[in-house]
Amino acid sequence: MKRVHVDNYTPKYYSGKWSWNAEKDSLHFEPHNDLEDARERYITTNGYKFLRTIDQEEELIFRQAYVRDKGTYDSDTVVINDIRDLVLFLMPSELLTHRFVEFMHRPPVHRLIHALIIYFEYFLRMVEFVLVRRDELAGQIQSEQTIDMKKTFSTYLSQYRILVARNYSVILKGEGDMAHYYHLKEIVNISDMARDKIFHEQFLAVMIQIVWICMHRRAYYVIELEVNRLFRSDHFVMTRPEYLKFTPAERSLLYGKNYKIVNYRTQVSPLIQELQHVAEEDMPILWIGERKYRGTDRRIAEIELEYIVPGPQLRMIDVAHGILGHPKALYNTILDLDWPTVRYSNFSLQYDPYHIVRQPYLEIPKINALKMRKMSEHYEHFFKVYRIYEPHSLAILQKWLKRDKLIQFYRSGGLLLTNIVSRCEKEMTDDTPSLTVDQIIANYFKVMYRLRKGARYDEDMVSITSSRFGSLILQTKNNGQIEYYFE
Repeated sequence: MKRVHVDNYTPKYYSGKWSWNAEKDSLHFEPHNDLEDARERYITTNGYKFLRTIDQEEELIFRQAYVRDKGTYDSDTVVINDIRDLVLFLMPSELLTHRFVEFMHRPPVHRLIHALIIYFEYFLRMVEFVLVRRDELAGQIQSEQTIDMKKTFSTYLSQYRILVARNYSVILKGEGDMAHYYHLKEIVNISDMARDKIFHEQFLAVMIQIVWICMHRRAYYVIELEVNRLFRSDHFVMTRPEYLKFTPAERSLLYGKNYKIVNYRTQVSPLIQELQHVAEEDMPILWIGERKYRGTDRRIAEIELEYIVPGPQLRMIDVAHGILGHPKALYNTILDLDWPTVRYSNFSLQYDPYHIVRQPYLEIPKINALKMRKMSEHYEHFFKVYRIYEPHSLAILQKWLKRDKLIQFYRSGGLLLTNIVSRCEKEMTDDTPSLTVDQIIANYFKVMYRLRKGARYDEDMVSITSSRFGSLILQTKNNGQIEYYFE
């Protein structure tokens, strides 16, 4: 697909609603900035009011001040950072604290969001499967093969939960980058329960919004219910009429065999329950993203491939994780599909790299797939996997903390919200000396060096042996091998 330049100065999203004007005998567009109290303007998640939509003025501010810079890695495709930045712009002011904004930019949080998106990609398919089968099985008897297939689906979903739980436990332990956010205060070792509770509520609300936007803004109540269940347990999940109610058999299929409900005093979250009962053949899942898997278990290799391959390269393995890796040209500012653009992109069932035309489906597993996995062999690993992140600067954090003041400053006329015409006029009258050819070339190589290498290599790393899916595999002097991949 041809990559289209994204102009941050042109509004793409027209927020509002159309109504019929009887006096003028024509349609009338009413923007949302005139509907401050309208139900369409906000969505409440875990008690916090997030913006559901933005007006054109807010859109211009977001595109000029907060959209990811063109010099970043894969700036023309949708990645997790784009969704996170949009949610930070839409979330209420009480969540914009230095501690929370910095927490959302940490690599362990990025990995947890990544694993949660992968989990919900398949959880929503399973929920749809359950609802379809609920209607099909009315008055029918299930065969032994159908029951075996459902057990396999449930086991596969539990494996994705293990991946989420592994990344979540890193945050809970408070080690490394997460030590600053641990609930125990240093030296005195007294738990700050009140602040930790509020922080946890805010984090879950933002996670629900991120996953919901990534999943094409569908099945909001299913996502809200499942995120709260995963990180809390059923004891602390509110009962709402919008939530789906599953039968005991359906709950067993969706939640897995490890999910147990006990007294609330001793209840742990379903994620921790998954870590407490990891099957022997699933143990390599705990090392995915830390070291390269070597063995004959195809299921472990499939999960690893989905997790390691960066979002912009998912189309190479024909996998969809919501909107990750899709061209930004197909979406408007709030990451809703721009259907006129999609219509002229000539997608079809034969050419659909981003799974926009094709219906998501669950691949039917082979008979006795679980028994075959127990006979798989696991070999000693030779590759250690290190992730490459683009670090956030203090200036970016300060800009987010001043979001409300910056929006007010823009609206008061302190900074001009320019369009493409006014920007060209300004450039024509600008007397600033232009860059020389040597400076342009030097800046280009500086950006390319940062994006392609992406990390400082140690002295014992002497050569790159191969590359695939945006990753680098380096050979060291002592014949050890270290694999890097971009996130």
